[in-house]
Amino acid sequence: MTVEGADGRRYLDCLSGAGTLALGHNHPVVLEAIRRVLDSGAPLHVLDLATPVKDDFTTELFDSLPPEFARDARIQFCGPAGTDAVEAALKLVRTATGRGGLLAFTGAYHGMTAGALAAGGDTAVRPGLAGTVQQPVRLPYPYDYRCPFGVGGREAARLSTHWTTALLDDPKSGIEPPAGMIVEAVQGEGGVIPAPDDWLRELRQLTAARGIPLIVDEVQTGVGRTGRLWAVEHSGILPDVLVVSKAVGGSLPLSAIVYRAELDVWAPGAHAGTFRGNQLAMAAGAATLRHVREQRLPARAAALGERLLTRLRGLAAELPAIGDVRGRGLMLGVELVDTTAEPDPRGTLPAAPGLAAAVRAQALRRGLIVELGGRHSSVVRLLPPLTMTDDQAEAVFERLAESIRAASAAALPPSARARPRGQGRSQAQVPPQAQAQAQPQAQAQAQARDALG
Repeated sequence: MTVEGADGRRYLDCLSGAGTLALGHNHPVVLEAIRRVLDSGAPLHVLDLATPVKDDFTTELFDSLPPEFARDARIQFCGPAGTDAVEAALKLVRTATGRGGLLAFTGAYHGMTAGALAAGGDTAVRPGLAGTVQQPVRLPYPYDYRCPFGVGGREAARLSTHWTTALLDDPKSGIEPPAGMIVEAVQGEGGVIPAPDDWLRELRQLTAARGIPLIVDEVQTGVGRTGRLWAVEHSGILPDVLVVSKAVGGSLPLSAIVYRAELDVWAPGAHAGTFRGNQLAMAAGAATLRHVREQRLPARAAALGERLLTRLRGLAAELPAIGDVRGRGLMLGVELVDTTAEPDPRGTLPAAPGLAAAVRAQALRRGLIVELGGRHSSVVRLLPPLTMTDDQAEAVFERLAESIRAASAAALPPSARARPRGQGRSQAQVPPQAQAQAQPQAQAQAQARDALG
């Protein structure tokens, strides 16, 4: 988890290659797997040829998947990045259904190639692409803190499902039957927003009932990141297509789609990628999958993530600039808000992208690497390796807390710097999330210390 800069300073890396480094930098089991391939004299680039390394990787991958899904699944190796696998998934469902449309969600991120960009929700990253690809029908993703329906909670998820059902079933909606639906079980770049399990189950039911293939993008959530080997396991849903990359390559470029056999109607060669036979990545990926499973790292991620959430929520009760804390496993987000602005009717304050950038800079000065995401890049994201120790987790929390305090103090006018949380607002203006988290700070800190041992 620790890296050393050119200046000799050491940093705790909570970005981990955007989640690619499940085992951290240069883990011994990954290096040994790579060395074995290099020392064997075997070819490193084989396209579609079967090799022992490829067989080992495929076996490990399928063994890690929900058995009912893996039992009759097929795999397509793609280009080096997750976005290549998303393009393959979109091509697959369009080929299998003979339809062209797509259902996608607000806040989504699926990659930077044209089709994946169209499926994503960020219009700022796709200038000049208008008319080059078919745009999807955009559906509301349940985002409790900034609820698109203004209600939050279970009701927001229910309304999202209702809206989707109405669009699909209304003959006057203008929506033609789509080729598929693509969704993230936890939106990463969108701001670390876990999808409610019940909502995912409802999506699975409504798509299955209407013959719409469901694509689940697990590029960032896969391989134990959320506290299960695959994020779909929390809800128990079985997708039609699973998109995998990042950690599945053990730190090296690799992507693939795993899909139901009945979708396998495209001709041989209908999809390809020059680096789909990357032997070093397959060796590193197999070693990573095996180590994550044998060492029970998903359970470790779940426990350590819950401890960090407890600490961060205690910090949110102290610092008004923290609007929300959320996540699953070791995929965590801290949303920062503008405490000088007026809240919306639900008590939610506007995003604070400048403050978030200042927190990231303060963290770097303290030897902590974090990244930003979410609306207006106002969410500090934590994606530490699954091998993070208790001591490292404590250091991450302390450095982040110091960074938020320092950046918040610098951003406030002198007259407001000593104001306790909530002072100057009516109770109705205090965000409901903060009210739910409000408890005596000493008690929260004591519980967190106990949880971290």
